[in-house]
Order: sequence, then structure tokens, then C-alpha cells
Amino acid sequence: MANKQQDAMASLVSLCKRRGFIFQSSEIYGGLNGCWDYGPLGVELLNNLKQAWWRAMTLREDVEGVDASILMHPKVWEASGHVANFTDPMVDCKQCKSRFRIDVLIEDLSIKKKKKIVRALDETALQGQVRDEQVIEEFDKRVSTEEQMESVVTTLVSCPQCGNNGTFTDAKQFNLMFKTFVGPVEDSSAVVYLRPETAQGIFVNFLNVQNSTRQKVPFGIAQIGKAFRNEINTKNFLFRTREFEQMEMQYFVRPGKEDEWFEYWREQRMQWFIDLGMSKDQLQWHKHDKLAHYAKDAYDIEFKFPFGWGEVEGIHSRTDFDLGNHEKFSGKGLKYFDDQTKEKYVPYVIETSIGASRSLMAFLCASHCEEMAPTADGGEEKRTVMKFHPALAPQKAAILPLVNRDGMPEIAQSLTKDLQKHYRVFYDTTGAIGRRYRRQDEIGTPFCITIDSETLSDQTVTVRDRDTMNQERIALDAVKQFLFEKVGGSL
Repeated sequence: MANKQQDAMASLVSLCKRRGFIFQSSEIYGGLNGCWDYGPLGVELLNNLKQAWWRAMTLREDVEGVDASILMHPKVWEASGHVANFTDPMVDCKQCKSRFRIDVLIEDLSIKKKKKIVRALDETALQGQVRDEQVIEEFDKRVSTEEQMESVVTTLVSCPQCGNNGTFTDAKQFNLMFKTFVGPVEDSSAVVYLRPETAQGIFVNFLNVQNSTRQKVPFGIAQIGKAFRNEINTKNFLFRTREFEQMEMQYFVRPGKEDEWFEYWREQRMQWFIDLGMSKDQLQWHKHDKLAHYAKDAYDIEFKFPFGWGEVEGIHSRTDFDLGNHEKFSGKGLKYFDDQTKEKYVPYVIETSIGASRSLMAFLCASHCEEMAPTADGGEEKRTVMKFHPALAPQKAAILPLVNRDGMPEIAQSLTKDLQKHYRVFYDTTGAIGRRYRRQDEIGTPFCITIDSETLSDQTVTVRDRDTMNQERIALDAVKQFLFEKVGGSL
């Protein structure tokens, strides 16, 4: 099973490079770990994903958008708790010099290894046949605090890189924020940080947005933007990277109403993934037992990646921690005035936070399919197809003249130019028609439109569906309307 999952992941990563979705950053220099570049198809997919999120979040009366600066006053990060709390305990392997986060080492332990550790800590525990759930429960009881995790890692856990046991150093705290300097002098007075999250840009602009738009609580502020985290160990392709984009919305509510809005946004955000083509069995909820310092409640939407379940979006009930702390640290009032009740209060916040690159990876995994398909001679061959939702597909249609003569290319080129005013489409004349279909399947193009000899006589074209491979004939002048109905957009 593990080998099959690794093969699926390797196949997807290979396809992403070969077809121009994702490239390793600075590849000609050996690459930079944890950083990735989006190629011609990848940037289209990413933009479509961000646009789908933006439309879902802001095409409503109660959510506004902002685009805050990446560099912010350093006191912002003191107020948010990042300076004090945004650190992770790390250990180094004295043998191979690799560095690891303690919590990641604990998280990656197998059930079998956890069982051995529990027995090493308590000889009377887990005797006889026990279920996996019992092992996890007993392990979590004994290894819950930072001190317990460090003790287990330094004495009972082997280095994942070199396999040696007992070679880890004592833990040290590492700040995950990237530090830089404003101005020509690199001293402590000029220190700023590349933001580790986009949420704080929303919080410090709460009253600016509220006053300028005259929004009334409850309302939200949405933002898409870059964030940076100095992850020591990046892994699993786009899953954990040092530079990424977040799509976050902070929804401000009256204290006492946070629970009902928390449930509302949980439902909305899960449905968004389903509406864009993910199946329900690929998604699950994970409730946080250990809450962040600001949280009242927190759930993650998890996706079933080839390497296992992983978070793609967090929905958090943040109370009034952020606005309250920014009031205290800045000395500026951030209370909302309710003109109906004549009350002033600091709103509570419901946050939805999703990584654009990580969710893009989830949609890549959900869409990637290798299946047997019929050939023209009655046989079968393996077909690789990316079954993107049409709204996400990098290209909406391919325009294919059957042969490169008899006026077919001219008709195809005219149709391409007309459709390009509304959609990203691709014109292709190279190779047999079946081979061209397979190329478009592999990049997820929903429809192939073929100009053939019948087009010359009756002005109809063949439209092939990517997923079913069924074909139908429609009028040449109805193609644009067909795509509008299937893909959306504007005419």
C-alpha cells in the first residue's frame, strides 16, 4: 500500500513538471528546498482556484476584500503573539546533522513504534491484543507536554534520515518568522518580519474597512496574499512550503453569537470543496483537542492525500483576542459601535483560513486518474486524465482541425480567436486526433472541439467530453454558448 501511494505521488509530481504545472524553484542551480514555481498551466490553475474562492467569499453583501502589505510594523507581531509563541522546539541529529521539529517527529511515528514507546515508558501498559485506537490514546496520555515529547524523541526515537538512535541533541527553540531590515542600517531598530500569516493585515484594518463601507456586524473581510514561514523540514511536494499564499476571511460577530456563525462557516467551507468536484469520502473533519492561545474552538477540513490525511483549511473561533490585543499594544480603540443598541464592544472573530498552494495540491490529487480507455482498433490503453472541475481547469477547450487542409485550419483558427475573448483555449494541429485527445486529457481540458469534413458542409463540430469520452455534434455558432453553460464566465 505504501509503495502504491508513493508511486501515485511520484506520478503526479512527474506529470506536473512534464506538462508545465509546477517546477522546482531555481532548478538549474539545484533547486531551493520548500519553494516551487508555477508553470503556464499551474498559474492558470492557481488563478482559477483563487478566483473561485474570491467569488464564493466576496460576492455577497456581508464580506469585503482587502490586500494588506506583506511588511508590517513589528509591534503587530508582538500583539498577535507571534514573537512570543511562533517558535518550535527543534533537535539536531549529531550523526547526520539533519534538523527536525519535535512535534513532526512525534506525529510521524507509526502505531507500532508508539506501542513500543508506551511499553518502554510503562511495562504494564498495552498487554495482549489491543486496537490502534487504544495505542493512540495511551500514547497521547504519556506524551502530551513539550517536555515529554523532548524526552521521548531524544531517548526512544531514531533519526528518520540516518536511522541512528540516541543521536538527537537537546531541543532548542527556533523562530519560524523570516526576519529582514527596513532601510540601509541592519540593526535592531530596523527589524521587520515577512508576515507568517495574512490575518493580522485584516485585523489592523478592521475599523478602516468598517467605517469606509458602513458595514454592520456581522460582516467579514477577505484577503488573498503571500505568507512566509521558516519551516525547517518541508515535505510532500506543495503540502509544507516556506513561501505560500493564504486565502483568509475574518468574520466579525457580536459576542455570544460566535457559536452559530462558527457552525455556519464550517458548513459553507466544506460545501465549497464538494461544489468544486471533491467527493465526500476524500474529506473529513478534524477537531482540535489542543487549541491555539487565541482559540475557543477549531476544526480542520482534511483531505485524503496519497500520503494520508492532511489539513487543507482551518475554521477557528478566535474570540476577541486579536482586536483586543491590537487595542492594547497600539493604544487605538478598535471597538465597534452598534447604533441600534448604542453599545460599544470588541467583536469576536470566526476565521476561515486556506492555503492556495496546499488546496491546489489537493485538487491535483483529487483529479489525477489513471484508467483503461478504449482505442480506435477495439483494444485498450492506459489513459492519464486530470478530472478538474471546469471552473478550475487551466484550459477550457482545445480546438482541433481534423486534418491540416481543406479549409479546416482556417475555421478552427477563427473559432479559437472568438473563444479567446472569453476563455483560455488551445489550438492544436500536431499528431493524430486520438493522440491530441490524450494530451488534453492529461492536462484536464474539459472539452475538445474538432473541425472535420462535416463542418465544411453543415457548419457543425464534434464536441468530446473529457470524462465520459462521449462525442456530440453541435452547431459551430453554438460553441460559445455551450461553453458558457458548461464552464460559466461571461459572454
